[in-house]
Amino acid sequence: MATTIPMRPLRIYVDTSVFGGVHDEEFREGSERFFKAVRDGTFLILTSQPIAIEISRAPDYVRATFDAYRTDAEVLDTTEEAENLAEAYMNAEVVPAASRIDALHVALASVARADIVVSWNFKHMVQLRRIHAFHAVNLLHGYPLIEIRSPLEVTDDED
Repeated sequence: MATTIPMRPLRIYVDTSVFGGVHDEEFREGSERFFKAVRDGTFLILTSQPIAIEISRAPDYVRATFDAYRTDAEVLDTTEEAENLAEAYMNAEVVPAASRIDALHVALASVARADIVVSWNFKHMVQLRRIHAFHAVNLLHGYPLIEIRSPLEVTDDED
């Protein structure tokens, strides 16, 4: 008889694009599948003050999606440690200077030892070259590798 190993919910840092993705035709299905897994207890959302600030500038319907999940989310503080790691990413040119917020998102998740960062940002985050660069900086600074994936890569399409 096979033994089932109980799995703890994965701690996933969810960037702003996933909350907005629920309302975007291109990303709706993947975002909704991701949030269904959250509701089913497969994932625990990590969020942060930088995400709340970005969401505050979004349309009402995106803010409502964020608010629906914020109460059960683990909120990460923007610490000096995370700021320093984000600066290390910037110094290594992992992302362009105008995308410092993306570096901060990955730094917050890395410092908090999140299991995964989930994003639809294929330009500055979910891109193999950048993921490898984030990994290199993390290793140089004593942090573990951080998975950076789209919602489609972390959810099952089986019911």
